[in-house]
Amino acid sequence: MLWTRMELPCWCLLLLSCLQSLSAHNDFFTSIGQMTDLLYTEKDLVTSLKDYIRAEENKLERVKRWADKLDSLTATATQDPEGFLGHPVNAFKLMKRLNTEWGDLESLVLSDTTDGFISNLTIQRQYFPTEEDQTGAAKALLRLQDTYNLDANTISTGNLPGVMHKSQMTVEDCYELGKIAYSDADYYHTELWMAQALKQLDEGEESTIDKVTVLDYLSYSIYQQGEIERALDYTLRLLELDPEHQRAKGNVKYFEFQLEKQKTAEENAQKQEERGKRDTTEKKKKSKKSFSLIPERKKYEMLCRGEGIRMTPRRQSQLFCRYYDNNRNPRFVLAPVRQQDEWDRPYIVRYLDIISDAEIEKIKQLAKPRLRRATISNPITGVLETAPYRISKRRATVHDPQTGKLTTAQYRVSKSAWLTADEDPVIERINERIEDITGLEMDTAEELQVANYGVGGQYEPHFDFGRKDEPDAFKELGTGNRIATWLFYMSDVTAGGATVFPDVGAAVWPKKGTAVFWYNLFASGEGDYSTRHAACPVLVGNKWVSNKWIHERGQEWRRPCGLNETE
Repeated sequence: MLWTRMELPCWCLLLLSCLQSLSAHNDFFTSIGQMTDLLYTEKDLVTSLKDYIRAEENKLERVKRWADKLDSLTATATQDPEGFLGHPVNAFKLMKRLNTEWGDLESLVLSDTTDGFISNLTIQRQYFPTEEDQTGAAKALLRLQDTYNLDANTISTGNLPGVMHKSQMTVEDCYELGKIAYSDADYYHTELWMAQALKQLDEGEESTIDKVTVLDYLSYSIYQQGEIERALDYTLRLLELDPEHQRAKGNVKYFEFQLEKQKTAEENAQKQEERGKRDTTEKKKKSKKSFSLIPERKKYEMLCRGEGIRMTPRRQSQLFCRYYDNNRNPRFVLAPVRQQDEWDRPYIVRYLDIISDAEIEKIKQLAKPRLRRATISNPITGVLETAPYRISKRRATVHDPQTGKLTTAQYRVSKSAWLTADEDPVIERINERIEDITGLEMDTAEELQVANYGVGGQYEPHFDFGRKDEPDAFKELGTGNRIATWLFYMSDVTAGGATVFPDVGAAVWPKKGTAVFWYNLFASGEGDYSTRHAACPVLVGNKWVSNKWIHERGQEWRRPCGLNETE
């Protein structure tokens, strides 16, 4: 039994070492669609591991039966050794056991039952996530926490809106999040997650992480945020658990010295107290400013939560639903599409039931093997780079504003793929449908881009069109600026994932089978800056979209130029 207890931890260590040594070429965390494959990989590994366990248990059962048989035999034999061996059969069997059977037992114990499991693990390891994936997923959780104003306990207990598969975080999970934040000098989130880890330890959760380690991180992160008195309290609690902790001893002296300095400074600044109160009051008054003066990041996060939407009842009353046939287009005379006004300025419309489930599945089937992390065009080098502001799959490509070339975008965490009309009749049919509804030429439009958003997948505020200070935007395409955007929603999203327009306070929520459309340029060709938009992080669910960027060339007779700059 001692051998059994030693063997299993060794295999756990082997599995962990394999996990840590993997090198994957996919940024799994940026696409839920591709992450689903990992579940099947893990399921296969568990099956293989169970086969190994059964083989080991069978081997141990055989060893146990042998040991039990000999235990009984030797107990009897040693009571009267000479009398026992006086029987010639017993003497023969003793020689046979020691010469042959114990050798067979040795071979059984030394037999290797790991071949199948190790072979499978070696094959599957090429598909494993990397350290970048783990860190990316952790930072996505922190981003969701900020965007949707979630406290650490809500996330740790899995109490997110609309969840079907509730999952709780362990002390180790919380500690890992805190460490990742700490490595980025993000002491605010370090405090939140180390405090959550400590809370769960205080509640009696068993863990390999001890309170001393958590308190060490917690007190330092609080100190870095300027709260010396609270940092001192946690350090003193640490010393109660480990009186010989050298760093904590030094920190106590330092914190006490800093508090004394702070107290002296406060006494010297007594005369400024009233003025400070007036400043505080003034700041509070200023905080009640109009939506237009709120920083864009704040507006973006508010809209993602469904707050700050600037649609008055009077304007709302001017938004309608209708059956639309685009001036009696032959395709829609008998079966017009349903069109719904989403916003008035800029004018955004939604088309309902505009793409079927079968078409969606075909698009996803074509796109999934090609999903790559989103890219953008670097403004200086023109080289493709990963975009930090978008989390979806191709880790999306966006055009550099100066060179017009594509580069991977870090602000866009997603993965995407491009599908051409000649790849499948479904893509050709969809392109024709967009052209029939919008009346715009598709020959000069970009290919259909399919995007899948990953953990906390988002695309921060951006313009789809090239601005005046980006003269080379889309230069390589030779089709002019992006005149309009067509966006299909190919999945429902349980929570989050809205498309928001921070400058005008608009929010459009995903609904499977629908598409939204808006013009990025006025009829004069000038850019409509109110179309600056963003994709909110996906809180719960899986977001699939596909979009068509329509360009100026070929629209000369389909959308005549306006005489007014903002017409």
